[in-house]
Amino acid sequence: MNAPFPAEAIGTARLDLLPLRVEHAEEMAAVLSDPALHTFTGGTPDSPEALRSRYRRMTAGSPDPAVSWLNWVIRLREESCLTGYVQATVGPCGDGPLAEIAWVVGAPWQGRGIATEAARALVDWLGRQPVPTVVAHIHPDHRASAAVATAAGLTPTDESQDGELRWRLVTDGDVRVRPVG
Repeated sequence: MNAPFPAEAIGTARLDLLPLRVEHAEEMAAVLSDPALHTFTGGTPDSPEALRSRYRRMTAGSPDPAVSWLNWVIRLREESCLTGYVQATVGPCGDGPLAEIAWVVGAPWQGRGIATEAARALVDWLGRQPVPTVVAHIHPDHRASAAVATAAGLTPTDESQDGELRWRLVTDGDVRVRPVG
């Protein structure tokens, strides 16, 4: 893996964010099987085989040595099951590395604060790495993701890309400095 820092397990009050492994594909295919999860992103749910193939590529790392792919599955500790994922693509930017983050929680676990807890944990972890800027791209009609981004400390900007609004947080070590708008 090309990451300057590897994805490591992250714990929260209820969750374990576990570095992605190919072996997660079978359970994650079931977690991500609801077509409604693709309402804002497009596409269709992957089969276990397709997800295994994708996870092999993802865990091999980015072909660009300047870009790191960091991926975690979200495990709900109490129920001992996977519920979704968070990810960060970290690459060079003018002011230091920039992390583009995303999250998805399977339909049966939505509305329980899991995405918020996982996204906060990811942003906090990135804030302790040499990553001063965190961004997310969110469809303007996706209110649930906007609420997660807000709870994780990101604020919307005036920038858009491919029909999605860019949200941003600038950090300084583990101290959140300022939202950028």
